Amino acid sequence: QVQLVESGGDEVQAGGSLRLSCAFSGPYFSNYSEYSVGWFRQVPGKEREFVATITWGDGGVTAYAVSVTGRFTISRDNIKSTAYLQMNRLKAEDTADYYCAARQGKLSVMSGSYDYWGQGTQVTVSS
Repeated sequence: QVQLVESGGDEVQAGGSLRLSCAFSGPYFSNYSEYSVGWFRQVPGKEREFVATITWGDGGVTAYAVSVTGRFTISRDNIKSTAYLQMNRLKAEDTADYYCAARQGKLSVMSGSYDYWGQGTQVTVSS
């Protein structure tokens, strides 16, 4: 089992920045190079939306949703077993609950392909 704990959500004004963190733990995370990490977001009443993903190994290959490309950066720290989502130039439409997730295997933008999820952290962007 892999446990994920997000943090860093807050309220910020449009144009501002936030960094979300996702700490990984659990006895099966020792083979971290086999995993990919994804960030998703969800607004009440809407489906969960892909934001960004990164391979834990393989040099950290990344992929982003079009809506966040150029503004958000996903990264991971192998020593700290933590993944990050740096969010810059935030917009009101970025307001959502943000979730990190993990899966064994390559990158995926499909939320249904992820096996482990954190509890979420709330981001509110005021205009």
